[in-house]
Amino acid sequence: MTRKTVKSTKRPGATKAVTEGSGNVFADLGLPNPEQELMKARLTLRIHRIIQDRGMTQMEAAEALGIKQPHVSWLMNNRAGSFSVGRLLEFLTRLGQDVEVTVRPTRRDHGEMSVTLG
Repeated sequence: MTRKTVKSTKRPGATKAVTEGSGNVFADLGLPNPEQELMKARLTLRIHRIIQDRGMTQMEAAEALGIKQPHVSWLMNNRAGSFSVGRLLEFLTRLGQDVEVTVRPTRRDHGEMSVTLG
């Protein structure tokens, strides 16, 4: 993260410090497993959009996903913390999506996780 100073729009001549994020808010906040949390957030957003685009009620979505309606509410409000990445991938396949997982060697000491949504 980089820190820079920008001019304030409210008071002429005043400045304020702004910290530019890394692209992963979970890492910026120092939360554990930030790559996994970002992946879950992106998968949850995709599930949300599919349900919304299809005009499904939460009850219809619950039936399609094989879960209870309150759990659909969690998904729709981006509260997917209780769902594993694997479970979210299963939800996507139940919604008619193909899911492809690619594993390849890294050139660094530690690999990373990412999601590419097409």
